[in-house]
Amino acid sequence: MTTTPVAEHAAHPTTIDSVVIRFCGDSGDGMQLTGSQFTETAAVFGNDFATFPDYPAEIRAPKGTTYGVSGFQVHFSSRDIHTHGDDVNVLVAMNPAGFRTNIRDVHPGGIVIVNEDEFTASQLKKCGYPDGYNPLQDDDLLARYEILPIPMSRLTRESLADSEMGAKAIDRCRNMYALGMVYWMYDRPLDPTIAHLNRKFGGAKGKPEIAEINIRALKAGYYFGETAEVFPAKMRVPPAKLEAGTYRRISGSEAMVLGLVTAGHKAGKRIVYASYPITPASNIIQGLANLKRLGAKTFQAEDEIAAVCAAIGASYAGNIGVTGTSGPGLALKAEALGLAVMFELPLVVIDVQRAGPSTGMPTKTEQADLMMAMHGRSGECPCIVLAPRSPGDCFGMAVEAVRLAVRQCCPVIVLSDAYVANGAEPWRVPDLDDVPAIEVRHPSRAEVGEDWLRYTRDASTGAPAWVLPGTPGLEHRIGGLEKGEDGNVSYDPDNHDRMTRLRAEKIAKAAEVIPPLEVRGPESGEVLMLGWGGTYGAITTAADALRARGRSVSSAHLRYLNPMPSNTEAVLRSFDRVVVPEINSGQLRMLIRSRFLIDAAGINIVRGRPLNVDTLIERVTELMDGEGGAA
Repeated sequence: MTTTPVAEHAAHPTTIDSVVIRFCGDSGDGMQLTGSQFTETAAVFGNDFATFPDYPAEIRAPKGTTYGVSGFQVHFSSRDIHTHGDDVNVLVAMNPAGFRTNIRDVHPGGIVIVNEDEFTASQLKKCGYPDGYNPLQDDDLLARYEILPIPMSRLTRESLADSEMGAKAIDRCRNMYALGMVYWMYDRPLDPTIAHLNRKFGGAKGKPEIAEINIRALKAGYYFGETAEVFPAKMRVPPAKLEAGTYRRISGSEAMVLGLVTAGHKAGKRIVYASYPITPASNIIQGLANLKRLGAKTFQAEDEIAAVCAAIGASYAGNIGVTGTSGPGLALKAEALGLAVMFELPLVVIDVQRAGPSTGMPTKTEQADLMMAMHGRSGECPCIVLAPRSPGDCFGMAVEAVRLAVRQCCPVIVLSDAYVANGAEPWRVPDLDDVPAIEVRHPSRAEVGEDWLRYTRDASTGAPAWVLPGTPGLEHRIGGLEKGEDGNVSYDPDNHDRMTRLRAEKIAKAAEVIPPLEVRGPESGEVLMLGWGGTYGAITTAADALRARGRSVSSAHLRYLNPMPSNTEAVLRSFDRVVVPEINSGQLRMLIRSRFLIDAAGINIVRGRPLNVDTLIERVTELMDGEGGAA
């Protein structure tokens, strides 16, 4: 992405359309806090925004090495946007390691602000630069980027020299100094961050002196930008024209938490969330633990298997059992998921996907759990599978997961991913009166009649009744063994065939109550870009850009993967070619080919990072021009 060329340094800001900023440095430099605060300020200002936090898996990698670099990218705009941005317009690098690992992503002509105090011979060597080389003196880099070396460490210490805090505490304020400079560059107010620092360190924490030095560093950085005349210009990104309503910044995990609590209230049930800590899903249990007052109940189990079994037990007792994990944990939960399928009980499983296999890259994103969610259990073991497309969409998908789990009496797997869960966007706070109630029925003997059997099914849903244990006259056997309609154990081959088909039909019937697949752009044409999960923003932006260039390209996004919307095949066959971009080796493409016999092409890039818009535009253009095939 490019921006309007900046004007000369002036008192009045130059108006620009959008900006992509990335803060990076050592994992102890506070880059996540810095980026989050800039995002909060963008939200208060009224910009549309999308974020991409990127941090190492290690708790503390060796300081100054490339392994320990933490970054936070925010794209803020005066118009509707869908991604965190491909190219970086402004890079703030707190050390040489951050500079080295991120400089390649800066757009030619972009601004690079570096803490020159850290560019010493020892620090340069520690991050892998050869002896005697300093990138700040590289003529090629200086010609390509506008590099601004600023002694942030020294200036921060000077601004806090009269404080009584130690050198270590003062040095921790460098990120606030850098944030203050960027706030000046983009004409942002300081008040939201000052209020945050006072809340964070004041009050119950009782550390007002920490808040004070951070606020002083923030202001010092801002005033440096105002007086030093180092930066090329002061710029302003006007507020976006968002739909009327109340908005807040929300991450995918925060939205998932609020969605689950809302679903519990709409069902008149307690949400019981049982999980084992695993990156990047742990924020969900932490968020729910803070909402006990709203009826959420959390349980940290000793392992993944215990967690899912506890959630199944909660559902058996009449609560909404939910468990959360990432890919390795979903594999461990497979046998218990089969038990929930055999019990025919509501269960919600949230899988925040990460790069694998095995431990893989636990803080990086991927979409490689789709086939495991669809088929990764023993026997014929169907589950409903959903996938939110953005951070804010996690709210609605959490509510939908509970609704479908209760309606169909089955497990529902929600495939989030690290990009969706950790990223943030403006979220229009819904009127909770507009969220439909979730109907829950626990029948009595009088309601079901004398002819009731345990696996008597509702004609509209294909699901048996959700019977509470101990209901007089409705006692029945439970367990993982195959049952007959009466609930007794059965080894009859014909019964097993019938029950297998009935469980599959129950999942298929959910398609009757899920919304149709929508197409963005013309409803027929040359190419349809089809995606799922966190690729929504990149696919949507790429397809819009291609149409703006006169190409016959539309896009569609599957939030319901099993069952798929009932019009899916009709939509796909309305286009000459279907292209499926994914952060895996082609899992949705495989499903589309096998289910609909459509020869979909794939764009498959598995780097632990979100897809780039420019890459998608290039690949689709090659396919349309006959220069490429499935990737």
